[in-house]
Order: sequence, then C-alpha cells, then structure tokens
Amino acid sequence: MWQGIEGHDAIVDMFRRTLERGRLASTYLFVGPSGVGKRTFAHRLAQALLCRASPAQRLEPCGRCESCLMAQAGTHPDILEVAKPADRAEIPVRLLIGAGERRMQEGLCHDLWQKPLPGSRRIAVIDDADDLNEEGANCLLKTLEEPPPGAVIFLIGTSAQRQLPTIRSRAQLVRFQPLEPATVARLLVERGMVADEAEAARIAQYSDGSLERAGELLDADYWTFRRTWLAELADPRASVLEASKQLLAFVEEAGKEAAARRKRLRQAIDLTTDFFMELARVLAGAPNLGDDEIRRASQRRSETWLTGDEGALEAAARCLEAREQVERYVNQATLVECWLDDLASIAESNTQVAK
Repeated sequence: MWQGIEGHDAIVDMFRRTLERGRLASTYLFVGPSGVGKRTFAHRLAQALLCRASPAQRLEPCGRCESCLMAQAGTHPDILEVAKPADRAEIPVRLLIGAGERRMQEGLCHDLWQKPLPGSRRIAVIDDADDLNEEGANCLLKTLEEPPPGAVIFLIGTSAQRQLPTIRSRAQLVRFQPLEPATVARLLVERGMVADEAEAARIAQYSDGSLERAGELLDADYWTFRRTWLAELADPRASVLEASKQLLAFVEEAGKEAAARRKRLRQAIDLTTDFFMELARVLAGAPNLGDDEIRRASQRRSETWLTGDEGALEAAARCLEAREQVERYVNQATLVECWLDDLASIAESNTQVAK
C-alpha cells in the first residue's frame, strides 16, 4: 500500500520506472470508477514530486519538509486544482482562463505558466474532467499542446470515451481498477462507516469496487426500494405511470436537498442499467455477472422479453443516457417519465406493457 492508498501499487511502480528513465509526461488522464482513490493518488503524487527531502523518483515524500506540509494542508502554491462546483453541471470556463476583462489573465491555464514558488515545477489537478464542456476543453487544449516547462497536469475522469479526442490524444492514459471487495469491506470498518464486519462484507459485494458507492449503499431505504424495483423491472405487465410514481417517491424521500435527491436517482438508474446488462447476458447465453437478486429478476424477465439481447442492450444504453442527464440537472420528474416511457417502448413492439 502506497501512501495509505489501497489497490494501485502497480501504477506507483509504473510512475517510478517513468521517473527513473526521466520520461515523465506533461499530461496524464486518470480514468476508472469513482471512489477508488484517483484524486487522492494525484495529490500524493504531486506531493512526492515536490518533496524537498526525498528524490522524486523514489515517490516517497518525507511528510515533514515545508513542501510536504503545505501539500498535506492543501495550501501548496505550486499545486493547482480545478473541480466542478457542487451547483454546476460543468466546469466553468472562467476557472480555466478567467472571466470578463480578466480572461487569459487568471485561471488555471494562466497560473500554470507562472514561476514555481517554493518548488521546481507546477502541478495541476483537474477533477471532474468528464464535465469539461467543449469550450472548456478547447481552452485547455493549447496548454496541453504547449505545456509550461516542468509542468504536470493530471486529468481525473471515469472514462476515456467521455473526453474529447483532442484531449485524449495529448494525455497518457492511466487506468485505475476497482478495489477488491475485501479491501472495500476493510476500509468501511476502518473508517467507521460500518461497525459490523459481516455487514461491511455484504455491502462491499454490491459496491463494484468503489468506496464511494459503498457509502451510498449504507442508506437502509435503498435496499427496500431495490427489492421492489427489481420486481417491477421483472414484470412485463408493469405500469409506466405507477413505476414513475414509485421511483419519484424514493427520490423525494431523500429530503429537500438537491444533492441527496440526485444521488438516489443515480442509484435507481444504475440499478436499472445493471438489470438490463444482466438481461442481455442471460439472453445471449453469456456468464452471469450480476448479484443473485439481479440475476433472478433478469431471468424472470427473459421469459417474456422478445426483443433479444440487442433490445436489452438498447435499454441499457438508454439508462446510461438518463444517467448523464442527471448530471446535467434535467428536471427529475420529466427525466424519469421520458426515460421509463422509452424503456417500455423498446419492449412494446413484442410485449404488452400496461400503461
């Protein structure tokens, strides 16, 4: 385990070899599931590169020098960070190049070109890179094409496909894998998120290797909704109207806070995506990957699903589209109604769906 970060020692070894050869790239794109430590890894790597007491190629920051202390406190002037604000669907362009009369005179791209203060290089961490819009990505592109000497840029996202081709082509891709279930279970206990080891192990099996998702699964109401929703998905006679009411009730029970409601809607969409992906595997005769509940529900639905695995994959793709719409702050009631209606339409040509 490197610097308290679980599961990514192979990536540490890759960076050590790169530094020993003097071939550190100027831009890296970290991709992988949310909640596996990509952002923390970028910050620890930045600390190691700027440590004054330990050679960078060792990637073992001392933790005691002034540079390390500032990095740990989040106040190092040579570590620049940009992330999507909590109330925005995209990273504002002003964070990259400034706004109004200050355009090109402030922002990340401007600050990267300033002389390093205590260190020998400047390091940028761009979180939520999935949420760069086209204008923001194009603003960043010039900096990626002609980076300042010694600068290193870490872009953090979930998928290379969610980045513009011009960004992907100028960054070295680093893939982060999901954490092992045993690791997730141990972290849940160590961090005081779950007291019982058996419960932690159960939650970890549903987490997809993400500590973030494991944390979301601590919501007891989710498990009640999960059972009834899978039964709804497995029933070919299910009513779109009633399903919409059921799902929106689950979302609204989270309270008035918008972030909590979005989290629950994401959970519902992710569960539905998993159901249709498992249905596609059942119909194609492929090995099962879903948990027991999803597997049973999908097998039940396969008995009346007549659009084949292609129809199931089309439904899963529509779920992924709905997931993106959640992050774009689309009206939730409208999103749910249109999404569920589209799912019904995918199967409607061959099965009777009551409305």
